[in-house]
Amino acid sequence: MTGRIQIKRVYDKAQTADGLRVLVDRLWPRGVAKEKAAIDVWAKELARSNELRKWFHSHSDQYHEFTVRYRVELEERLPELQERIAELSQPRLTLVTSVKEPERSHVPVLQRFLLAQFSD
Repeated sequence: MTGRIQIKRVYDKAQTADGLRVLVDRLWPRGVAKEKAAIDVWAKELARSNELRKWFHSHSDQYHEFTVRYRVELEERLPELQERIAELSQPRLTLVTSVKEPERSHVPVLQRFLLAQFSD
């Protein structure tokens, strides 16, 4: 957890301490009922692009390059994301994902990006 934004897998049990639970995947997690996921907001526009997802799938050994590319995507789309980012500025926020390794995914990059936006 970094500050007020934590990361959880969608398969982890939701808790009241999670605050606003935001799914940050482009696709809904396979086999997960919406009620069980306890998602408050589905912010698929914050997920990495399909092109970048495919690139990383075939270049999984280049995580640093992936993070750079994803950060550039977020920066380029910042004007259109401002409203969503403002909506997510909550005292407690949990970024929810279905990826197997959240620590080596787009989610920590998004976490740092959001923290920077909230501090501005």
